[in-house]
Amino acid sequence: MSFMSKALAFAGAAATSTLVAAAVQAAELKVGYSLSETSHYGVAATVFGEELEKRTGGKYTIEQYPANALGGEREMVEGAQIGTVDVVITSTGPVGNFVPETLITDIPFLFKNYEHAHAVLDGPIGQEILDKFPEQGLIALAWGENGFRNLTNSKRAVKTPADAEGLKIRTMENPVHMEAFSEFGILPTPMAFPELFTALQQGTVDGQENPIGVILSAKFSEVQKHISLTNHVYSPALIILSPVVWDGLSDDEKTAFTESAKIAAAAMRKKVREDADNGVAVLKEQGMEVVEEVDRAAFEKALEPLMAKYSERFGKDRLDAIINHDY
Repeated sequence: MSFMSKALAFAGAAATSTLVAAAVQAAELKVGYSLSETSHYGVAATVFGEELEKRTGGKYTIEQYPANALGGEREMVEGAQIGTVDVVITSTGPVGNFVPETLITDIPFLFKNYEHAHAVLDGPIGQEILDKFPEQGLIALAWGENGFRNLTNSKRAVKTPADAEGLKIRTMENPVHMEAFSEFGILPTPMAFPELFTALQQGTVDGQENPIGVILSAKFSEVQKHISLTNHVYSPALIILSPVVWDGLSDDEKTAFTESAKIAAAAMRKKVREDADNGVAVLKEQGMEVVEEVDRAAFEKALEPLMAKYSERFGKDRLDAIINHDY
């Protein structure tokens, strides 16, 4: 080989090496979620990306895929398991199918208020649940938030379980929610979120239940007449990372990912509270009839037969520790 040929070969190898190094040094992660970019999920994704880029010196950036662009929540969680989705911001609804320990948070009327929920999830109990995720091929970086869920429907005002009896209500693919709604006399209809708006529009289901921020973001006021402020379930969210990404990180990078997720989760909670505080007035302006005085005691009484079952399933001591948690 001539001197010139060797030089060209060396230059080509050097260029290839540089490209490979650049690919290793910088990675754009796919972040999927079910709501719009203006939602609390979008806020969390944006803050997570900003913090991550800052804390890793630009090595990791994100590309957002809102509004179920990567599939429904269950499909995105499955994608995180196998590495086709890097980060998922999701409700806990479908996560119980992967990590059953999360289902305890879905028991209706378990949490008294936001402060109670935060104290439990940000403490040892919440961490113990997050620690279960790697066993199922997932990394849970932080607890986020959807807020307290409320009932909407197109048929009638609902103040008591008797008012709700016979309504066909979309629920998440979540056995705890479905059991509870059946106890209220509701006909629970599990359905993926991307299908919900059309199902409400066509009358396939009479209603649905979600936090105020989700109801606003999804524009359900266009297809629902009544909303009852039942606050029946506190709905956490999760920021989940694919183990395919996690396993390739250094210890410092793992710390950067975890800290970025916690800051993003705090921003998500702030947005949820703002939506909850201001959203009811917006829904009224959009034409929804709001039932603010719901008979919570009647709903709790209707749920009593299930509480013994929940104690057996999740452990009485654990359930009591959550219910009686000091906050």
